[in-house]
Amino acid sequence: MKMKKLLALVLVFMLALGVLSACGTPAADPTEPPADDGGDVTTPDDGGENTPASDVTISVAALASGYEETYPGMWQEVCDAFTAETGINVELIVDKNIEDVIGPAMQGGEYPDVIHLATGREAGLTEQFIKDKNIAEITDVLSMTIPGEDVTVGDKIIEGFVNDSSGTNPYSDGKTYLAPMFYSPCGLFYNKGLFEEKGWEVPTTWDEMWELGDKAMEEGIYLFTYPTTGYFDAFFYALMYEAGGADFFYDATHYAEGIWDTEAAQTCFDIVEKLATYTNPITPAQANDQDFTQNQQLVLDNKALFMPNGTWIVGEMAAAPRADGFEWGMTALPAIEEGGDSYSYTFFEQAWIPAGAENKDAAKQFIAFLYSD
Repeated sequence: MKMKKLLALVLVFMLALGVLSACGTPAADPTEPPADDGGDVTTPDDGGENTPASDVTISVAALASGYEETYPGMWQEVCDAFTAETGINVELIVDKNIEDVIGPAMQGGEYPDVIHLATGREAGLTEQFIKDKNIAEITDVLSMTIPGEDVTVGDKIIEGFVNDSSGTNPYSDGKTYLAPMFYSPCGLFYNKGLFEEKGWEVPTTWDEMWELGDKAMEEGIYLFTYPTTGYFDAFFYALMYEAGGADFFYDATHYAEGIWDTEAAQTCFDIVEKLATYTNPITPAQANDQDFTQNQQLVLDNKALFMPNGTWIVGEMAAAPRADGFEWGMTALPAIEEGGDSYSYTFFEQAWIPAGAENKDAAKQFIAFLYSD
């Protein structure tokens, strides 16, 4: 399978698996979107053809996430295919700590044309650009014809992911600023083989969760761990939906006054507070961009039962050692009470264009190309 098609499958196939399509970590709530700086040299026609421009070179900075580990060289193959299709050259930077790599140049006013970096990272670079209104609007990308195809970008994105989603429209102005990438269902991941060996059932309520935690602790196994705090965000989003439904979730993610004084909010806080007492104590010290895989290893070694994560975990930890009989399992969060609803969270990463980028039109073509088959 061509790497370009593989990337498209990662982008599109996971859509069918999500339960809760609330997307992205809410950024700081700026009052106005960034002004249009008119920096483009040309303006692509909506739905029109993309003309190759061999004299143009764009810079692309991408996070080396679990997908890059699973498919080494993925981003370079995508860039090479883009150049072959459009004639636009690409200078690629890929790194696990991409913020540290591109940060110094950006402080000097030199920005990549495209940045693939999600919200929810410890460094908070994407959030800072949103807060400072330094991200270019890319609404027109949705109506662009994908290079090499006869369909538009919007044809391949679920409508709810670009309408009224803080992950793509952080200013709530009906426009798109961040392109949703790598849709992945998130939930609680565990060792299915261990549960079968012990005869344990996956909890369906939080009361059952605490009972299992007590039982597992008798055997020296903690109930919970998490890779980094960013992963815990996905957990909390699903928990908010369980505790208060759609209205509470909307109000909480739109900073409604007094929302954290409500009964639903207190329910969330109580569960998290209690869960902390069931969490492997080594977790916080390893919950950073350098050591997070050691927290994930706790599940593979049967030192913790559950962790919040996404479907990329299977590839990310493919080469890691594991307990005999290990088999990945995934479940939604337990319901607040018996008969209540359970939810999981669909995470997506984001690609975006800095407002200070020099080649916005070519950058938009690159983002459009990321959705090609």
